[in-house]
Amino acid sequence: MTGLNFTSPREAARAFTPKLSALIDSTLYPEVWGDTSLPPRDRSLITIAALIAGGHSDELPAHLRRGVANGITREELAGAITHLSFYAGFPAAITASAIAHSTLVDSEPLNP
Repeated sequence: MTGLNFTSPREAARAFTPKLSALIDSTLYPEVWGDTSLPPRDRSLITIAALIAGGHSDELPAHLRRGVANGITREELAGAITHLSFYAGFPAAITASAIAHSTLVDSEPLNP
C-alpha cells in the first residue's frame, strides 16, 4: 500500500486533472461500463484482476466494494487473489489480500 493520504484516488485527481475526470465521467462509466457485452459483475472481476496485476493498490478498495455490490462474493475474491498470485506474483496477491481484508472485513460494522 502506498500510504498516500486520500480515500478516493479519482476524487483526489479530480481537482488536479479535471479533463481526465471528465473523460472518466463521460466515457469510462457510460460507454465502457455501460456496454452490455459483459455484465457488471464480470467487468468488476476483470478490473480487480487488472488492478492487482498492475500493482494499482490505491484504486483497489473502491473496486472491491463495487465488485461486491455487483455480486462478487468475498470467497470469489479470495479465490481470484489466490489464483492471481501465480500470474501477478505473490507480493501483489499478499498486498491485495491485505487491502481486501481491510476494505471488506475490517470496515464491516460489528454485530451487537
